[in-house]
Amino acid sequence: MSAGPQMGPATAAELPSTLPRPEGELERLEAVWKGPRGWRIVSEVNNTIIGYFYIAAAFLFFLLAGVLGLLIRLQLAAPGNDFLSQETYNQIFTMHGTVMMFLFAVPAVEAVGILLLPQMLGARDLPFPRLGAFAFWAYFVGGSVFFCTLFFGVAPSGGWFMYPPLTGARFSPGVGADWWLLGIGFIEISAIAGAIEIIVGVLRTRAPGMTLARMPIFAWTMLIFAGMIVFAFPAVILATILLELERAFDWPFFIAERGGDPLLWQHLFWFFGHPEVYIIFLPAAGMVSMIVPTMAGTPLVGYRLIVVALIAVGFFSFGLWVHHMFTTGIPARSLGFFSAASMAVAIPSGIQVFAWIATIAAGRLRLTVASLFVIGFLLIFTLGGLTGVMVAMVPFDRQAHDTYFVVAHLHYVLFGGMVFPLFAAIYYWTPAFSTRPLSERLGRWAFGLIFAGFNIAFLPMHLTGLIGMPRRVYTYPAGMGWDGLNLVSTIGAFILATGILVFLIDVISNMRLTGERGAGDIWRAGTLEWLPNHAYATRSIPRVRGREPLWQQPDLAGHVEAGAYYLPGTATGARETIVTSPIEAEPQYVMRLSRPGYAHLCAALFTAAFFLLLTVKAVMLAATCGVLAVASILVWMWNSDPPSAGNVDIGGGIMLPTYASGPISHSWWATIILLLVAAALYLSYLFGYLYLWTVGPEGWPRQTDLPSAVSAWVSLATLGASGALLAGTRFVLGRDVPRPGLVASLLIAGGAALAGALFIDVASHWRSGLRPQSSGYTAMVYANAALQAQMAAAVLVTALFTVARLLAHRLDRNRRAVFDVLMLLWLYTLGQAAFGLLLTHGFPRLVAQT
Repeated sequence: MSAGPQMGPATAAELPSTLPRPEGELERLEAVWKGPRGWRIVSEVNNTIIGYFYIAAAFLFFLLAGVLGLLIRLQLAAPGNDFLSQETYNQIFTMHGTVMMFLFAVPAVEAVGILLLPQMLGARDLPFPRLGAFAFWAYFVGGSVFFCTLFFGVAPSGGWFMYPPLTGARFSPGVGADWWLLGIGFIEISAIAGAIEIIVGVLRTRAPGMTLARMPIFAWTMLIFAGMIVFAFPAVILATILLELERAFDWPFFIAERGGDPLLWQHLFWFFGHPEVYIIFLPAAGMVSMIVPTMAGTPLVGYRLIVVALIAVGFFSFGLWVHHMFTTGIPARSLGFFSAASMAVAIPSGIQVFAWIATIAAGRLRLTVASLFVIGFLLIFTLGGLTGVMVAMVPFDRQAHDTYFVVAHLHYVLFGGMVFPLFAAIYYWTPAFSTRPLSERLGRWAFGLIFAGFNIAFLPMHLTGLIGMPRRVYTYPAGMGWDGLNLVSTIGAFILATGILVFLIDVISNMRLTGERGAGDIWRAGTLEWLPNHAYATRSIPRVRGREPLWQQPDLAGHVEAGAYYLPGTATGARETIVTSPIEAEPQYVMRLSRPGYAHLCAALFTAAFFLLLTVKAVMLAATCGVLAVASILVWMWNSDPPSAGNVDIGGGIMLPTYASGPISHSWWATIILLLVAAALYLSYLFGYLYLWTVGPEGWPRQTDLPSAVSAWVSLATLGASGALLAGTRFVLGRDVPRPGLVASLLIAGGAALAGALFIDVASHWRSGLRPQSSGYTAMVYANAALQAQMAAAVLVTALFTVARLLAHRLDRNRRAVFDVLMLLWLYTLGQAAFGLLLTHGFPRLVAQT
C-alpha cells in the first residue's frame, strides 16, 4: 500500500513547544469537550455529533424519496396501469423530486462539510456550533413534517418546480401548494444558516500556515458551494414568498390578466434551480479530488487549475437559468447567449475530469470500493455532461424538452454527479470516524448492483424520450413503442434499490461511530482529517507547510497527539479554536465556542412550527410560535459575546487575545454574509419588479395616480434622521465615560425613526388608492414594503437586544461586537429602504404616461 510522497520531518524549531505539557492539561481539555449522554445528546452542538445527525437524516430522506421513485416506476412499468391514481401519482412525483432536491441533495453535501471541515482545516469546530445545530434541527423537523403530508393526502401535486398558474389558488385551492411554499422556503433558510457557518469557518478557522494556496480542494468546493447558496437561494425564497402572498391575499404577481406573469416564477425558480445543479456537483467533485490522490498515491495534478475551474463553474452557473426556458418564447438573441453559456460551462467541468484522469495516470490507483464509485462517477457524469451539451442546443432542446430524455439527463447529472461520489466518500472517510471500515466485499457488490441498476433504469429513458414519451404522465396507451423500455427501466430501478440495500447492510454490520478514535488512516492519506480524532478534534492544532501535511510532515500526527502544537489544552476553561487571517492563515485571536444547550433547539422547533402552522392557517398559534422562536434566539445569543479573558498563551510563547470586534471578528464576517443574502433577495425582487414592467407597461399607473412625491421626501428625511441617531449612538458609545441611558435613548429613537419612515411610505400609497390586489404593479409596490418591514423588524429586535445588554453591563466601548452587528444591519437597511423609495416613487414617474 503506497504511503504517498515523503518529505523530511518537521524540525524542533518548527514546533510551538517541545517541552513536557503541564500535568492535568489533557484531562481539563477532555472535560471541557465532554458531551451530554442519553437523550440529552440533542443539546450537543459539536460538529461531529451534528454531522452524524445531519448525514443520517439526509440519507433517510434519500431512502424515502427512493421508495417514491420505485412507486413511480411500478406505475409506469406497463401501459394503462391503475396501480396509482392520477392525483396520488402527481403527489408522489412531486414529493420524489422535492425531497431529492431539497431534503437530500443540498443537505447531504452540507452535512459532509459540517462533519469534515473542522478536522480537515485543523480546527476544533466551526465558528458557530449552535447555528449549525439550529440549521440541522430546523431542517429535520420541517422536512419530516413536510414528508408526512403524503400520508394525509395533502401533499403538493404541482411538480417539484411548482409552476403557476397551475399552483395558484384558482387551480390548486387546497393546502398542498402551501405546504411546499412555506415548508421548502423555510428549509432553504436552514441551508443558508449552514452556508454562513461554512464560509466563516473555511475563511477564518484554518490551521496556522494553511494559506488559501494550501487549502484542501474539498474546502475550496465547500467555500464556493456556500457562496453559491448565498446568492442563489434568495431567488427561490422570494418566489415562494410572492406565490404564497398571491395565494393567501390575492396579490397578482403571476396572474397574467391582472398585470402579473407566470414566467416570472420560472425566471426566479431557475435562477436558483440551475446553480443548484452545480451547488450539488461541486462538493461531490471536491470529494473526488480528495479521494483520487490518496488512492493513486500522488498529489492532485493541476491543483491551481482546478481551483480556477471551480470558481469558473460557480460563476458560469448563474448565467444558465434560461437553459430551462428555451421553449417559452423568449427573444432569439437571449436564446443564443444562454445556449452559448450552457455549452461553455462544460469547459471548466472538463478540466476537473482531465485532472483526475491525469492524477490516476501519474500514480498507481488502488481499486478499493471508493475508487470504483469514483470510476462509476466519471463514466456516468461524463455521459450526463454530453447530453447536457445536447439540450443546450436550442433546436435539439425544442424536440427533447419535457420528454423522458430530459429525465434521463437529469438523473445522469445529479445521481451520477452527486450520489456516486457520496458513496465513495462514505467508504473513504468511514475509517476516520468508525472503529472499523466498511466491508470491501459487500461494497463491491453494492457498487456493481448500483452501477448496473442505474444504467439499466435510466439509459433506456434517452430512447423513450426520443420516441416521444412526455414527462409527468401517470400512464400511457399501449402500442406507442414505450412499453418494453419502461419495463426495463423499472427492472433497473429495483436492481439499483437492491444495491442500496446491500450498502445499508454493510453500514449496519460494520459502521461503529465513536466520539473518540476511528479505525485510523488506513489509506495513508495526506490531509489533516486523518490525524488522531477525539471529541475535541485533534489534541493540538498544527502548523502546516504544504497541501498534504501528513505526506510532507511524516511526524506530524505524533507531535499533534503529544500536544506539541497550538492550544494543547484549554487556555480559558472553555471550548476554543484559533481564528486565523483569511489569506495567510496566521493566528489572530482565540475564539471561545458554544457549549451544549437547548435554546437553539427550541428556536428550531418554534421556527418550524411557525411556518408549518401558517400552512394550515392557524395564524394565532403560528404567531405565538414565532414570538417564542425569536425569544429562544435572544436567549441563545445572550451569552454568545463573553468578555475578554485577556491574552493567553497558545503554545510556543505566542500570546493571543480572547476577544475581537469589528472587521477582525467572526461575528462581523457572518453579518456581512447575511447582508449579502439580504441583498441577493432584494436584487431578485428588483428583477421581478422591472420584469413585470417590461412585459406589461400598459398596466402601470399614470402620473396622476401616483402618491405625492412629498411623502417620499419625508420618508427619506426620516431615514436620514435614523442614520444620524445611529451615528450619534456610535459616537457616544466610543467615549471614555459610559452613558448607557443616552445610548439606549438614541437607539430607541433611531429605531422609531426607521419604522416611521416605512409607515409614511406605505400610508402614502394607500391614501393614493393603490391596493395590492389591483395589479401586478401594485402587488410589487407592497411587496417592496414587506421586504423593507422584514429588515426593519430585524433591526428593531436587535436594537432592543442591544439596549438590554447595555443595561445589563454586557456592552461597552471595548465589548461591542453586538453593537457592531447592529450597526451593519442598520446601515444596510437604511440603504435598501432609500433605494426602495427611489424605485417605487422615482421609476414609475420616469416611465409613466402623463
